[in-house]
Amino acid sequence: MTSKIVYKGDLRTTCTHVGSGSQIVTDAPKDNKGKGEFFSPTDLVATALGSCALTIIGIYCQEHAIRFESADIDVKKIMASEPRRIDKVELNFDFTGNDWDEKMIKKVMNAAKNCPVAKSLGENVKIEWNVKW
Repeated sequence: MTSKIVYKGDLRTTCTHVGSGSQIVTDAPKDNKGKGEFFSPTDLVATALGSCALTIIGIYCQEHAIRFESADIDVKKIMASEPRRIDKVELNFDFTGNDWDEKMIKKVMNAAKNCPVAKSLGENVKIEWNVKW
């Protein structure tokens, strides 16, 4: 089992990772009858995409003995309606501090674009990959 999710009322859940016991609380967003005090489930999907991309970049760099010192991503999730769904995720990567050239950026971004979450979202969600280096 991966996780256990408990409904806490008021459109809130507590999600527990079975292996570690770590927890994430979710709320429905304010624009969908919730309090918006925690990540929404769709926020987690968009955030998982960025986290997965950085993890795969880290693996790629380890396997190729590439120095990978720092990175961050600003994630923007854009919703659509009828049906309500994630329409687009904008990922704004910042790789400054790694001294990578354009060739290296292309290699690590190719790895990122092949992360399991991106492949799982497939054609259903537009993904915009922006890079600062």
